[in-house]
Amino acid sequence: MTIVDEDIERIRSTVSIVDIVQGYVALRKQGKNWVGLCPFHAEKSGSFNVAEQMGRYKCFGCSAGGDVFKFIQEIEHTDFVGAVELLANKAGITLNYTSGGENKERVRRKQLVEAMDKAVTWYHERLLTAPDAREAREYLRRRGLSGDIARQFRLGWAPDDWDVMSRELGVAGDLLRDTGLAFTNKRNRLQDSFRGRVLFPIFTDNGEAVALGGRILPGSTDPAKYKNSPETVVYAKSRTLYGLNWAKADIVAQDEVIVCEGYTDVIGFHKAGVKRAVATCGTALTEQHVQILKRFASKVVLAFDADKAGQGAAERVYEWEQRFQVTFFVAQFPQGKDPGELSVTEPESLAKAVHDALPYLRFRLNRVMLGKPMRSPEERARIGEQAMAVLNEHPNVMTRQLYAGEVAAHTGLPLSDLLRIAERRQRNPVVRVAQQRNRGLSDNAEFVAIALLMQRWDDIAPWLMEELFSEELNRRAFLALAGSGGNIEAALEQADPEAREVLERAAVTDIDADPEIEAMSLIAAAVRRELSRRLKLTDSALIREDVEARLHLEELLIPQAPQAAAEWLLGWLQRRNEERG
Repeated sequence: MTIVDEDIERIRSTVSIVDIVQGYVALRKQGKNWVGLCPFHAEKSGSFNVAEQMGRYKCFGCSAGGDVFKFIQEIEHTDFVGAVELLANKAGITLNYTSGGENKERVRRKQLVEAMDKAVTWYHERLLTAPDAREAREYLRRRGLSGDIARQFRLGWAPDDWDVMSRELGVAGDLLRDTGLAFTNKRNRLQDSFRGRVLFPIFTDNGEAVALGGRILPGSTDPAKYKNSPETVVYAKSRTLYGLNWAKADIVAQDEVIVCEGYTDVIGFHKAGVKRAVATCGTALTEQHVQILKRFASKVVLAFDADKAGQGAAERVYEWEQRFQVTFFVAQFPQGKDPGELSVTEPESLAKAVHDALPYLRFRLNRVMLGKPMRSPEERARIGEQAMAVLNEHPNVMTRQLYAGEVAAHTGLPLSDLLRIAERRQRNPVVRVAQQRNRGLSDNAEFVAIALLMQRWDDIAPWLMEELFSEELNRRAFLALAGSGGNIEAALEQADPEAREVLERAAVTDIDADPEIEAMSLIAAAVRRELSRRLKLTDSALIREDVEARLHLEELLIPQAPQAAAEWLLGWLQRRNEERG
């Protein structure tokens, strides 16, 4: 299907490119042209120029440029036909198409969208003014969804009546049926599909009304709490995201999209000033959803219940990350709270939850490892096996190896063993605990390093420093040993009683581990702790050095580079310690 050339030229000569661009960008007159900040890349000084006489735009910063159709294609993330239709709608121009059959389909689609939009307006006015909507207005007020919010999101009220909408809307019955707004009952009469429900209109990313989602009021006897429009010619759940029409500008600006479970969660984020949230429409996140989101952002933050975010989707998430070049994160909220509730009680927590979102794999590892008792070698091995099973779902071997270092640091299991498991990608990994038999509660990677320092000083001493030891007791034992130059008797004399006990136990513990690998694991754990502590820094110079630290951290597991990376990271840790005084 193509639009006739005459209509395209009529739009080109009718619409003002300056007027169109000013709907998205603040422009100021500068000579013959108009200038503003480019909407396609971040900049502080205006390099975006619009020439009214030529009907063209050009950014001298990122080289974006073209005519009014190209601008709409880029800013609205649509194709050429979509851009022409959007501009025609703004200009009040009726388009003609070259293919009669396809034109009929296009006309039918337009009729269905117009019918749905008319219904959305009718339901919205009913919510705002009708006496029978008083209870619905009170309910929305309690949820923080009244007034301007109700108007912004065009919320509606479906009266508890059999066919009042069908009778009053003035839309043909076939259009009501084909949009799912009504159905033919047993008496062969049209009956409204939505009754006694608060309604949430669903729009395409271009703002076309295509469906409705309805929720009963508290106290209703209807067993179906939620009801959604059926799939139609204009509405496919697997390809529709609630709120994308309102969120896409902020999504593009931030290169980040937040995916929620429900309509009120999306509205809650928007109320809290986080305007890049969308929701699936009663389905799980699909591949088609991810394809759509990829057009707008490369970072996807899942704002789901923690159990739902962690179950059943891992292999699909990793496949989508590889195929579509996006990265998934998981936001975590206070126990039992959802974004809609938090927008009323703790709105500031929503932005924080997104800012502190964890990479998907780290989130799943934390669910396995954190808060679990490790009172015995067997418990440590069990947690290590569970963590490595989660880790080995990831297809990238380098990623598995990097996270294996964190599992080793947390559980105290030998990094060399976990690296082998990560490399082989065993689905049901087994961690041996024989070498851990004589270890006690504090037997972790730090204790292993102390034992190796006593038994193989020359192999590990160059890589150890005080900042690597986070446990106070192990730190004191290390300082006593390091201060004695490896002389065990002198270290035992210098150490306090508790540290002396650690040294005595380390001296007789049979350790079968690679000193360099264990040292690299300690360095990596210490760097991660320090990076986490510095997340709130705003100094750009320090932030750049932190980025460099993260790059060197990744190099620790590259066979050709670990020693050079470790030397740099040790110096970085020492500088950070000196900064703190």
